[in-house]
Order: sequence, then C-alpha cells, then structure tokens
Amino acid sequence: MPQGNNLHMPALASCRALALIIAAISVAALGLNFSGALPGVPFYISAGGLALAAAIIATPGVGAFLTFFIVFYGVAYIGLMAVLMLGGLLKFGWVAQIPPLTALTSAAFGLLAILLHRIPVTKRVLSVANAYFETGDKGTITLWPFGAITARERWIAYMLLGIIIIINLAQVGITVRLNQWNREFYDAIQNKNEAEFWRQLAVIWIPIVTVLILSNIIELVLVSVFKIRWREWLTQRLTARWLDDGTHYRLQFSGGIDNPDQRIQEDVNKYVQTTYSLTIQMIQQISSLVSFSVILWGLSANLPLPGTETTIPGMLFWIALVYAAIGTIITHFIGRRLIPLNFEQEKYEANFRYMLARLREYNEPIALLGGEKTEKSGLAARFRQVAKNFMEIVQVQKWLNAFTSFYGMANSVIPIVILAPFYFAGKVTLGVMMQTASAFARVDAALSFFIDRYSTLADFKAVVDRLNGFEDSIEKAHAAQNASKIASAPNGSNVLAIPTLKLALPSGQPMLAVNDLTIRAGERTLLTGPSGSGKSTLFRAIAGIWPFGDGRIDLPSEGAIMLLPQRPYIPIGPLRQAVSYPADEGSFSDEAIRDALTRVHLTHLLGRLDEATNWSQVLSGGEQQRLAVARAILARPGWLFLDEATSALDEGLEAAIYGALREALPQTTLVSIGHRSSLIGIHDRRIELKKGEDGLYSPRETSGAMA
Repeated sequence: MPQGNNLHMPALASCRALALIIAAISVAALGLNFSGALPGVPFYISAGGLALAAAIIATPGVGAFLTFFIVFYGVAYIGLMAVLMLGGLLKFGWVAQIPPLTALTSAAFGLLAILLHRIPVTKRVLSVANAYFETGDKGTITLWPFGAITARERWIAYMLLGIIIIINLAQVGITVRLNQWNREFYDAIQNKNEAEFWRQLAVIWIPIVTVLILSNIIELVLVSVFKIRWREWLTQRLTARWLDDGTHYRLQFSGGIDNPDQRIQEDVNKYVQTTYSLTIQMIQQISSLVSFSVILWGLSANLPLPGTETTIPGMLFWIALVYAAIGTIITHFIGRRLIPLNFEQEKYEANFRYMLARLREYNEPIALLGGEKTEKSGLAARFRQVAKNFMEIVQVQKWLNAFTSFYGMANSVIPIVILAPFYFAGKVTLGVMMQTASAFARVDAALSFFIDRYSTLADFKAVVDRLNGFEDSIEKAHAAQNASKIASAPNGSNVLAIPTLKLALPSGQPMLAVNDLTIRAGERTLLTGPSGSGKSTLFRAIAGIWPFGDGRIDLPSEGAIMLLPQRPYIPIGPLRQAVSYPADEGSFSDEAIRDALTRVHLTHLLGRLDEATNWSQVLSGGEQQRLAVARAILARPGWLFLDEATSALDEGLEAAIYGALREALPQTTLVSIGHRSSLIGIHDRRIELKKGEDGLYSPRETSGAMA
C-alpha cells in the first residue's frame, strides 16, 4: 500500500516550530536547575525534552497518524514544564502535587512515536491510517452542547482522539490513586480500625469508582463514534478506488486479488478496531509503566535480600523487567507461526464463503444439470482447507495459551511470595504488601503488552497484509491503465473513428488490428466474426476498460455511449431500481419505466415495481436481456453497443426488440455483436472480423450471408 503522504510544508514548519519551543523550554529549565533556582525539575526531564526536539527535527517524514501523537505529547510537555517552572519560581504549593515525571512521560511518548516511524513494518501498518488523518474531506459531527459542527474530517478525528487520550490518561491517574487506596484500606483491616475502614470505602472508594465509571461511559460513546467514522471513511475510500474507472474489472489482469469484498467489509473493520485498541492500550500501558514503576521502585528501594543486609534499589522493578523479558521471548518463540497461519485462514474462509455465494447465485443451472454431487465435493474440499489450517492454528494456540495463562497466574503470586518473608518478619504491613502486589501486576502488565496480545498482533498483521495487498493491486491496475498506449478522446465530430488500433491479450499476444474504421451517427452496424476474434474486446476498448494494446480511438463528441453485455448485471432490490440501473432509483417516473417495460414485452412485471428481491434469480436469461434493453430506452444514449445482448431471445422476439429500439430511440446509433444471420437484415451495415496472413483479425466491410 502506498505510504502515507509526507507532511505538507505548513504542517512540517509547525512541527519544527514546536521542536524549537520544546528545546527552548528544556534549556531554560536546565539552566534554572543548575543555578539552583529550580531544583524541583531534575535535569533528566530537560534532557528528555531536548531529545524529543532533536528527534522531531531529524525526522521530517513522519505520517499524519504518528504526527498527531508527537504534537499532542509535545504540547503536553511544554504545558507541564511551563506549569512546573512557573509554579516553582513563584512558590505555588499546589505544583508539588504534579510529579515532574509526567513531563518526562510526555517526552517519552513523543520519542516512541518517532521510533515507531523508524520501524518498516510499523510504517506499512500505519500507512492505512495516514490516509484518514491527512484527508481534506469535510465532515459533520453533533456534540453536546455545541450542536452540529462541520469541519475537515481529519480535525474531527484529531479532536475525538485527543479527548479519548486525555480520558485514558485520567483513568491511569485514577488507578494510581486506587493503588494508594489499596494500601490504606488493607492497613485499616490489619489494624482493625473500623472507622478508617468505612471512611476508605465511603469517602474515597465510592467517589473514585463513580468518576471511573462515568469516564468509561463517556469514553465508550466517543470511541464508538470515532471508530465508525474512521471505518466509514476507509470503506468509502477503498470502495471508490476499487470501482473508479473500471479498476475492479482490470484487477483480474494485474495478478488478481482474492475476495475484495472481504477486504473492504471485514478487514477494514478489523483494522480500525485493532489499530485503535493497540494504540490506546499502548498509551495506557506506558503511562501505567511509568507511574507504577515509580511506586514499585519506592516500595522496594530499601528491602534487603532475605538473610542479608544487601539492598538492590528497585528490586521488584528489576524482577518484573526480567520476568516480562523472558516471557516475551518465550511467547514469540511459541507463537511466531500464527502470522502466516492467520493470513491463510482469512483466505480459506473467504474462498469457502464465496463458493457458497456462487452456489446460491447459480442454483437453477446446478439443479438442472444435477451438479449437486460435484458441488458438495467442491465445498467439502474447500472446507477441508479451512479445517486443516484451523487445526494448525489450534496446535500453536494451545501451547501459547498454556504459557500465557501460566504467566498471568504467576504474575499475581510472585510479588507476594517475594514479600512474604518481609511481612512475616514484620518489616512490611499487609497494606504495603497488597499495594506492592498491585503495582507489580500493573508494571508487569505494561511490560507484557506484547505477550498478552500476541495472537491479536498475529491476526492484525494478516489483516494489514491483505489491505496493503489490495491497495497494491489497485495501484498496479491504475498503473496498467495509465501505461496504456490506447489514446481515447472526443474527436469534435459525430462519428466514431478508429484510425489505427492494435489490441492484445493481457499476456501481450496481439489479437486484433484495426485501420481506418469509421462508424457514422445513425448507422445500425453489425459486427460479426469467429469466437475469440476480439469483437467483445474491441467494445471494451471503446468503453475505455481494456488497456492492452496501442493506437487511437476518436470518440463522438455528441451523445453518451452505453454498452449492453450478453449477461446483464441486475442489482438486488426493487424492480424499479433494477430497471433504472445504473441511474439512481427515482431518476425515472413510474410511467416511463412502465412504458419501457411494455416496449420490451415485459408487461407481466408492471405490477411488481416495488417488489424487492434477487431479480437475477427470478428472471430468465431472456427476461434479463430485455430488462437491460429497457434500461437503454430509459437512458436514451446517443450510441448503444449491444454485445450479443439479445442472444437469449428467439429470432422473432429479437427482431421485435430491435424494432422497439428503432421506435423508442430513432436518433441512437446501434452497434451490435451477433452470430445469427437474421441480424443482417436488421442492420444497415455489416463488418466482419477476418484473420489475415499475419495471424491478426481485422475488420472488413462485407455483405451477404454469414460464413
């Protein structure tokens, strides 16, 4: 998939300005610290800011998604440092309640975003997200109490994501307070202090939990709005790129892509859900890691090793770090096969679903041919692929689950086991032990982010590969069209002229050569020739969807061109919509629709315009072809190309349909492909494709019976 566009110059300049402000405030804090005027802001906080500023300047090509986080946390760093410096200089007591480490955390988050940009696989993953966060499309959102707000979609996304991050960081702060409450609550139990026990519950715990629940509700609503807007935009973008300019047709010639429907519907949904959850969860976990590491370090700072007087500063923190590192390595070793297996599973499931859909679509011919046994065999073979790959996933997953379950259970016991000798020796209270266990669990959970989500990450990698593969195939199809040497443009007159044209197969093998072919307005021309001579391919080239070949097609300047294929497409829905297609439902009056249906001898359908069903399964092949002709009567094109569009009709009905076209569209130029000799008398002119000595077919004016 194409990488997200680099930042536009104004955005790049803004980032550099932000970096300069971060550097300036960091240098000022550093000077105040060394001078002794502001000892409350340690030098390493300023060092973090300087590192962030340098990284921003040195990395100008970060995509829009990561740039949001860099700017968000850069501004947070500036704000926190300004408060700490100003409050410290003015001796504001409340500033002591803001840990200086929060500023370092903001700088660390910004540096993490820049680091992620340096990782190739992350750049490919986030290239999907960058498109949304760079879009200039307008959007509208309703926010209480402001009402409806219209702005660029990316600014709405920034606003929602920013609020969600602030809520999540506040929730981390609440969990830190609950960790402290843990100590006070269990100390009250150990000391049998009943009054303090009830005070901790009523005065502290209930308000904290109430705020936490309310924040969760607000977050749920905002997250849901954010996700569905993101998914809607991505879905519309992919659908447009897939359908625009006949790309969906040309994809089959660019290496093919399996199940584009699944990639648009299922993979986009999974991408949005997983990208959001991983991003926000990572922010939460890093915030928890910083916050609870400080707590864990302090709680175990002075604990000597059992049986000795030796102390290891932050002993429990180092134990958690080593424990998580070992778990991560083992998890990756066990679960690394999940990534390719999940990719294959997505493909096999989609293939099986597609075969079922095809069976439903072609149930009548299958029943007439008695093909049920073959279909059952084919379905069973497809499902065996699903089942075989699924069991391979299970084989990996069972060992992965066994390890992660053991790892998670041990996580809650290890700190208590380590602190138990100190507790029984009376060196720590029950409250301290429970607070330490809670802090250890939080630190280890943050360090074990990769372990707990390995299966999710493996499935996510498969989803990203499928979306990137889809976009890559679309790009190839666009490149093939752009590289086509077939020039096509209006010629300023009312004729269709092909001065010179050579058409080839996708393999490059030449098949058809045209020189000085002219079709004048008002002519009824019949194009004949053997099967495989390139008749339909010539129509596709005129329609602009066949890129293989070279030459020039001068299109008429007056009148729209419409092409009716042998097998028409009929959308599922009301009959009125099926007849109006490709125009929107409601484009034609019921009177016009009834008149068109009457002209093509479909009067038995006049009372069913509001009936919604799968009409391609209800109507016979001949009825479908006549319905397509009714569309042409409604659309009234200047040029109508019929590619064996009446082949399912008997000769008498076929002649009647051509008569209806002549009567309803007297000014329309008809160009038909057909094999019946009865068509000769219906047309004014006949052109036959014949093979020349060079092995290529070429059009020749002819008359008389068909060969």
